[in-house]
Amino acid sequence: MEKQSQIMGKALKSAFPYTVPIFAGFLFLGMTYGIYMNVSGFSFWYPMFMSLTIFAGSAEFVAVNLLLGPFRPFQALAMTLMLNARHLFYGISMLDKYRGTGLKKIYLIFGMCDESFSINCTAEIPEDVDRGWFMFFVTLLNHLYWFSGAALGGLFGSFIHFNTEGLDFVMTAMFVVIFMEQWMKEKHHGSALLGLGLSFLCLLAFGPGRFMVPSMIAILAALTLLQKPFEKGEKTL
Repeated sequence: MEKQSQIMGKALKSAFPYTVPIFAGFLFLGMTYGIYMNVSGFSFWYPMFMSLTIFAGSAEFVAVNLLLGPFRPFQALAMTLMLNARHLFYGISMLDKYRGTGLKKIYLIFGMCDESFSINCTAEIPEDVDRGWFMFFVTLLNHLYWFSGAALGGLFGSFIHFNTEGLDFVMTAMFVVIFMEQWMKEKHHGSALLGLGLSFLCLLAFGPGRFMVPSMIAILAALTLLQKPFEKGEKTL
């Protein structure tokens, strides 16, 4: 038991610094969501419970209008699938990394979000740190950040009155920071440039509202085909 605690403690200590940039983004955006739920007429229990059990920021924002509108379960299902279709590709790319994590895999699958995926997919985990517990704590910490922000926003939403327009840019800024950190760590930028290029082409071809899924498919296919050349390029540097 003591050895297991040491393993978990070391994994938590290693995972926490990676999640610090996520903390600010999730806290402020979560508070925005909680305030939005409050001004829409919902008590603080709603954002608290939804952030704990759904853990999908975009879907939770959309859920406000779905809850206020007529009961249309198929529309809600279709909307949720469209918003989170990218997670299908996240899951495929994490199959190998999640293998051998035991029961932790259940929570890793449930708690996978854009930020947790970015960290767990690219983080350089020290050799003396358990990989499964590292990914678990990355996911758990990000989940707690979002839950805390939503709970605070729901609790204090009735007392705080300010214009929340523009706060959603926090997520964009956070992804830019994550991208730049990975760019600076890697010597070979082929995969990053490929992803940017394919995303830009899909943006031109499909438009701002429909380019996400096609770009994910294109990136997945391209990286699958070019996996060996990229690996050889990294080894030669």
